[in-house]
Amino acid sequence: MEYVDNVKGQERPPVNYATGLLNGYDANRTAPIKFCPGKRYRLRVISMAANNWSVFRISGHKMTVIEADGVRLMPLEVDGLNLGPGQRNSVIVTALNSTDFNYVFEFISTASSVDNLEDLKPRYYSGIVEYREDATIKDFSKQNDKEPVWPDDMALQAADKQPWLPVDRSIELTVNRFIDKFGVPYWSLGKTLYQPTIVPTLYTAMSMGNLASNESVYAPQTNAYVLRHLEVIEFVISNPFINDHTFHMHGHDFQVTEAGPCGNRSGGYPEVFYRKSGPWPIRRDTVQVRAFEYVRLRFRADNPGVWRFHCHIAPGHDYNGLAVILIEAPELLQKQQRIPDQMKEMCKKQGIPTAGNAAGNPGFDLTGLPPAVYLSS
Repeated sequence: MEYVDNVKGQERPPVNYATGLLNGYDANRTAPIKFCPGKRYRLRVISMAANNWSVFRISGHKMTVIEADGVRLMPLEVDGLNLGPGQRNSVIVTALNSTDFNYVFEFISTASSVDNLEDLKPRYYSGIVEYREDATIKDFSKQNDKEPVWPDDMALQAADKQPWLPVDRSIELTVNRFIDKFGVPYWSLGKTLYQPTIVPTLYTAMSMGNLASNESVYAPQTNAYVLRHLEVIEFVISNPFINDHTFHMHGHDFQVTEAGPCGNRSGGYPEVFYRKSGPWPIRRDTVQVRAFEYVRLRFRADNPGVWRFHCHIAPGHDYNGLAVILIEAPELLQKQQRIPDQMKEMCKKQGIPTAGNAAGNPGFDLTGLPPAVYLSS
């Protein structure tokens, strides 16, 4: 196949090892995606990355976003996708009516959280959308001055037209970081570094009776928030650091209603920097919180359980403390759910207690639990 590049001297840099995978294979050696003229294709694009942000696009083609993280959206035409770790999108791509050319599809991968690895900032991976096996390949035009259109959470709207939820309680969550004497960064999203406890939090919620509604029994290092059944929670997540994050919520999707510079949410920056959703905010379960920005999320506590809310960058952020835990309607959880005996037996074999507070004790006695690590701003 003949290869056509519209600009000389701006070739894609070589890739010397396979850090990018597409459906389990080196992303530069995947089989062509075959299109038939005039057909419409649904592409499900899933970012399984631990660190990297990914841009996906197809030369010569528009795509229409119809879904994010499993939630249907009102269609929005874009030039490509920009996904953080853990995010998912579905798009509709309408094949062209000619078989004269094949086209390049491209993944651009950037690791904003990895320092001093210039070959990761960015890396390029590409393949072919094939209309005819022997057709000439068209790459991306570098001569078009028009800025590409990418999906933005504030522009995307929920297909079921659910309006903004009225807030019952607002919770401020600020990203914090501490680097120890060995150069290892630790993170927090609450008052403390998130750390596992002696008794898994679900077992504490199930075994502590009425005390399960008291955040103290879960210990400070879980950053626990007890949520009342059906109350609407707003999270205001501020990220005053140079690193981007994606935050993922278990058990819920949430509305993304607002974003802007985190230094002064009440103003102080030009109006263009503050972005608000339209009347039917996108709902998703993983949101990008860019460097020096804040994001507002809203969700209804309608799913009793114990749910983590954490940075999806692993292992450096999630495993190093950037998480909180939500204990939702524990009084209903105790009535509606039962922990299988197999799970308790599995914990027993590992020496993990299955009852009591975070330390495995009755009441508020946390004796035996390692002390919480508080990160100061």
